[in-house]
Amino acid sequence: MTHLAVISDIHGNLPALEAVLADVATQGTPDATWVLGDLIAFCPWPAETLARLQSLPNVAFLQGNTDRYLVTGRRPAAPVRSPDDWVRMPASLAMRDVLFRWTVERLSYADYKFLRDLPLRLNMDVPGYGRVVAVHATPTDDETNLFPGTPDEEVRPYLAGLDARLLLYGHTHRPVDRPVDSVRLVNPGSVGLPLDGDPRPAYALLDFEGGQCNVAIRRVAYDLEAVVAELERVQHPAREWVGRMLRKAGI
Repeated sequence: MTHLAVISDIHGNLPALEAVLADVATQGTPDATWVLGDLIAFCPWPAETLARLQSLPNVAFLQGNTDRYLVTGRRPAAPVRSPDDWVRMPASLAMRDVLFRWTVERLSYADYKFLRDLPLRLNMDVPGYGRVVAVHATPTDDETNLFPGTPDEEVRPYLAGLDARLLLYGHTHRPVDRPVDSVRLVNPGSVGLPLDGDPRPAYALLDFEGGQCNVAIRRVAYDLEAVVAELERVQHPAREWVGRMLRKAGI
């Protein structure tokens, strides 16, 4: 393993995913692709997005919190991003339930089983480098936010006992590349719903060589308005919220 593509938080945004995959191809074929969860909920192509992800060679997945909501029927009891982000979410719990049910209704049973059986963690040992671990949010849960500015002292409890040199994670929809003590934290950002003020899809390319890891966070352009138009065409139950998030990228 020398060349790893890392994508996360696609959220059913197929055009954004295709733009990212096209950019990946321009950088050389990766030895593997890791997908860090939150695959299909919110945007209007859940089944198509899942099929496209499953078609990738040498791909590995883990389960995100919204994937869990889809297959268990559970819903977030409290905001799982920042309070400001969730102000923009459909306000009522009933609307949130409609949003997830709309997505589930567009899946096959095989899709459901695939999401249900996804692992919560990926790991590998890179010769000459060490252990790489991937989770959706933190090594202990799938909802806690480790933001770019989260103080080291608040991050450390989530790293306790973690045998890894590099921790990959998603969930916050904001890219990160920072050390906390002996662990390097890398978040590739979001493919489908960036929340860092830049609406362009984000992903990470990792190259391992000479005992080091070079990380490149890449951004790509795509037709955002085509997604907004499709939300309207299919009468997506959260189309106003999703459209606003796509355009404003969390601002």
